[in-house]
Amino acid sequence: MEREELITYWTASSDKDHATMMRLFQGGDYSWALFLGHLVMEKLLKALYVKIRDSNYPLTHNLLRLAEQCGLDLTEEQQDFYATVTSFNINARYDDYKLNFYKRCTKSFSEKWIIKINRERSWIKQMLSE
Repeated sequence: MEREELITYWTASSDKDHATMMRLFQGGDYSWALFLGHLVMEKLLKALYVKIRDSNYPLTHNLLRLAEQCGLDLTEEQQDFYATVTSFNINARYDDYKLNFYKRCTKSFSEKWIIKINRERSWIKQMLSE
């Protein structure tokens, strides 16, 4: 794919995952909603990477690493955000982490993180539209 096609692909795929994340959250499936939240952010960061670097995206799921490779000047709070949301990918995926993660994913815990994901999503989408 060409550069603009890749940016469009990752952004559209992220938007679809975002809609699914919101449906899962509204349906009370909090751990999977947060897992999808990780994918939302990963795909947007890959789109941003392609836009900024004009090259193919790195093959990693580590959001902090992706953000740093995009050259983003992150606050300490944002660094913690990306590190924590990366853990949603690992915790929801592997059986030995699932039960612990599932127990942590109360409505209030998940709502807090969905709000943060939405905030960061808006920030990155703004950069993509510039």
